[in-house]
Amino acid sequence: MIKIKQKLNIFIDESGDFGFVHGSSHLYAISFTIHESNHSIKDDLQYLNYNLAKQHYNGMLHLAYLIAKRDDYSCFSLEKRQKIFWTIFNFARKVPIKLKTFLFDKRYMNCKNQLMKAISTQITAFMKEHRKYFNLFEKIVIYYDNGQETLSSILNTIFATNERVEIQVDFDHVTKRLFQVSDMLTVIDKLDYKFHNNIPFTKAERYFFSNKEIEYIRNKLKNKRL
Repeated sequence: MIKIKQKLNIFIDESGDFGFVHGSSHLYAISFTIHESNHSIKDDLQYLNYNLAKQHYNGMLHLAYLIAKRDDYSCFSLEKRQKIFWTIFNFARKVPIKLKTFLFDKRYMNCKNQLMKAISTQITAFMKEHRKYFNLFEKIVIYYDNGQETLSSILNTIFATNERVEIQVDFDHVTKRLFQVSDMLTVIDKLDYKFHNNIPFTKAERYFFSNKEIEYIRNKLKNKRL
């Protein structure tokens, strides 16, 4: 007899935009961080927050801004920004989670509707492919903060008919560190795609990561991919 588990948490974040005009992003990424509630990460969270506190930082991670030295990180040195990244990366590497990124190269698309259809098709196919796994849980809680109205609409449409799914849009981004893992993953997987498809890095990306580090990060997360 298959044992039904209590709850599955899915933290979703995106990187990129739906625009198709000059200045729009070439790549669009959506990352899922999947955590089974019966696998406690309390000690790992405490250790993560302890290490961040040692670096005199207790805010949330926004990796694109961390790399670009923008907003909250504008006064941080490269060394401090890199330490913050590696702290949360090592947290992600150690905790019992599963990861999935859907990445879209908009250079091979013509319009917003085409991107929307591709997103819906890929996420729906992913959920069907892993139906047996998702059916093991009484409840699935999706954390997405409605950061982009278009993506919110797509997610609501995909999950609307599943009575076991609850979508949370109001949550503390600082305490929900797994949401920040999804933020990190969107950027990391875009960089990995750039690296393997000869797309130039920005000056800030080249300054922040070496090619060897991109490969190291990719390999260390490989066994967590769903």
